[in-house]
Amino acid sequence: MSTIKKKLWPPDGRMLSNLIIVLAGIAFYFLLYRFGEVWEKLAMVAGVASPFIVGFAIAYLLNTPTTFFEQKVYTGRKHSRTLAIITVYALTAVVLGILLNLILPQVWASAVELVNNMSSYMRGLDALVQDLIVRFDLEGDGIDQLLADYKAFVADLTDLVIGEVRRALPQLLNFGMALGNGVVSALTTLIASIYMLAGKNRLIPQLKKLIYATVPAGKATRFLSICSRANRIFVGFINGKLIDSAIIGVLCFILNLIFQIPYNILIAVVVGVTNVIPFFGPIIGAVPCVMILIIVDPWAALRFGILVLALQQFDGNILGPKVLGDSTGLSAIWVLVSIVVCGGLFGFPGMLLGVPTFAVLYSLVQEWVNLRLRRKGIDGEGRPLPDQPSQPPEE
Repeated sequence: MSTIKKKLWPPDGRMLSNLIIVLAGIAFYFLLYRFGEVWEKLAMVAGVASPFIVGFAIAYLLNTPTTFFEQKVYTGRKHSRTLAIITVYALTAVVLGILLNLILPQVWASAVELVNNMSSYMRGLDALVQDLIVRFDLEGDGIDQLLADYKAFVADLTDLVIGEVRRALPQLLNFGMALGNGVVSALTTLIASIYMLAGKNRLIPQLKKLIYATVPAGKATRFLSICSRANRIFVGFINGKLIDSAIIGVLCFILNLIFQIPYNILIAVVVGVTNVIPFFGPIIGAVPCVMILIIVDPWAALRFGILVLALQQFDGNILGPKVLGDSTGLSAIWVLVSIVVCGGLFGFPGMLLGVPTFAVLYSLVQEWVNLRLRRKGIDGEGRPLPDQPSQPPEE
């Protein structure tokens, strides 16, 4: 018995490889044929762990300014990390408070005014269309039908929104419990993010120690190098995109004032928020804004459409490259592919995080291709590298 135990334990590398292949096959089977059940279980786990997931996201976003204050402002002081965390959270609370007090009431007032005046806006749009039909002697049947369909669509959409609000009113009896759960979750998220930031200098060395203890040294070093590269790409892209979107939102508000676009703050907020989505962001934000403006003031909708096109060109060709730099290293076609594929699979989070994720995978594939070419002694055109003997092509 002792001889058998010595042969089976500890497992050698071949046994571990076979075990990993079997487990990967079982996981692939469940993903392929039981995807709904697997996704439901993952969603349940994610719901339970959501305060910690959101807390990690907040800590990740605030890590850069925290490191700046720790190294540049409080350097050499006792408890510099604690002082930096307190400063960053205080500044974040002040900025959020100012923005919410300045923007949120006006956005809400604009939305309420839009809903209340919807009927008069529709009458004005109808009068404008009838005037154009008479003035330019147009064929009225098709245009009238198109206008009727558009009015029906807007009416259905308005009824849907109002109906959802009315259905939500009876549920206000449970508002206290929901509010309590929300407060507990928010506090848990906040505390988790603070602990993650405060314990970063201890947590990262512990994770490295665990990786080096369980994985061969060469593979562990390689894995940590990939993690460091991914961190640089994600930090550069997310921070740059937030700054870029804030600038675009402010520019949109200023241009709305100049070109006298109605509901300027509401529209600027929509454009600024959706601009965090690469490539398609300005278009996604512009479509509902144009639909609203067509009802309110068709000529303002035309001015806004031209304005958004100019903003998109400015952001894509001037502001974006200046702010983001070469944080991803992807060409336009790969950015488009990553947004479409990841957005189709994971929705809004996929559209937002698909680009940096694809950039990490792209850099790994590029590194692997270059390594293979160097081992073969050729370049990307199949020519021998300098100081490399020519080799016959592989069959």
